[in-house]
Amino acid sequence: MAQRINLLLNKRIAFLLSFLLATSLFWGCTPSVIDSNVEIPERKWTYRNHIITPFEIKDSTKTYHIYFKLRHTADYKYANIFILAHFKDGKSIVTKRYQYKLAKNDGEWLGSGSGNVFSYTLPLLTNHHFSKNGKFTVEIEQNMRDNPLVEISDVGLLVKEAE
Repeated sequence: MAQRINLLLNKRIAFLLSFLLATSLFWGCTPSVIDSNVEIPERKWTYRNHIITPFEIKDSTKTYHIYFKLRHTADYKYANIFILAHFKDGKSIVTKRYQYKLAKNDGEWLGSGSGNVFSYTLPLLTNHHFSKNGKFTVEIEQNMRDNPLVEISDVGLLVKEAE
């Protein structure tokens, strides 16, 4: 009986150690400065509904990646999306227009799917160096002809340190 309890205890300890190791590897990976998602009301993204994401850079000597995050339903009627991204550092604003391909020519979605929803993490800026430490804001607006742009469920921003 004692041997059986010992074996069970050893298995639990091994499981706990494996879990802690996996968790530390996960948290030890590249840290995110910000990882945001904003739900789009009624899945209708209007021109006026700018997604504003403030964040803080504490070490401008590091390199960062900035990603646009998007989720849409299978009923989204386009194979692409245009957005405007306004990068603000308190004093200046730089606006860039982006086009992202969301589907193959045959209509198959390129995003990762979960049921009827498809998710994308798309590059805005890669290997970017901020000129200083401080507070920054990225404001994203849809730049398609449709207003509202329907079947967009979430929009967000991911800023993380480059590896």
